[in-house]
Amino acid sequence: MQRIRLRYTKRGRLRFTSHRDFQRAFERALRRAEVPMAYSAGFTPHPKVSYANAAPTGTASEAEYLEIALAERRDPEHLRRLLDASLPAGLDVLDAVEAHTSGFADRLTASRWELRLDGVEPAEAERAVRAFLDASSVEVSRETKKGLRTFDARAAVASLEAVADEPEGGPDRPEQGGCAILRLVVRHLTPAVRPDDVLSGLRAAAGLAPPVPAGVTRLAQGPLDEESGTVADPLAPDRDATPVATAPGPAA
Repeated sequence: MQRIRLRYTKRGRLRFTSHRDFQRAFERALRRAEVPMAYSAGFTPHPKVSYANAAPTGTASEAEYLEIALAERRDPEHLRRLLDASLPAGLDVLDAVEAHTSGFADRLTASRWELRLDGVEPAEAERAVRAFLDASSVEVSRETKKGLRTFDARAAVASLEAVADEPEGGPDRPEQGGCAILRLVVRHLTPAVRPDDVLSGLRAAAGLAPPVPAGVTRLAQGPLDEESGTVADPLAPDRDATPVATAPGPAA
């Protein structure tokens, strides 16, 4: 059995796709692309697909990951092109590698985010960021499946800065209009701290309240280098491993 790890996006209006909706779209793409999937055992077999740390509904992302198991060997790049062509624009498969290592989900320890705050002056955002970072803790509350929970949003933030130039993410930003841009790296803790929790923390610490909802894009997720504050490519260990010869599979 061969395992393939994929990186895909949620762009444009497809950022409003729920995780369950994406699962259905991806399984249809597997059938269209005639991918030789491995299936689970039991009375209701289903294709072996493992999803890792999906972004919240309404959030754009350049770095979503999943793993599929194949009954027959295929070339990862050939498979990537087939699946990308079988998914709607906005759900784009950017990368594919054969899995040579274990513990992939454990490598997703942090995410790098970009938040577009339309209607907020950069100087106001910088003031709020300084207040947030200077605080020893910033408690926020959020309704969860287990009820209202209060937790420290500051502890999860490895880095946070406010900038006034154009954002890195590109595909989901409005074409015109000035705004403040927040770039942050958030550790994946329990309970999970999301970008909207950081915004709640900025409101609690400094009264920052954007007049319209923030445009949120996940730019990367993977291992966090605590010294440099950077988020590395989680597929790198598999990419760097000794490759195994694979059959290209049927022509598209």
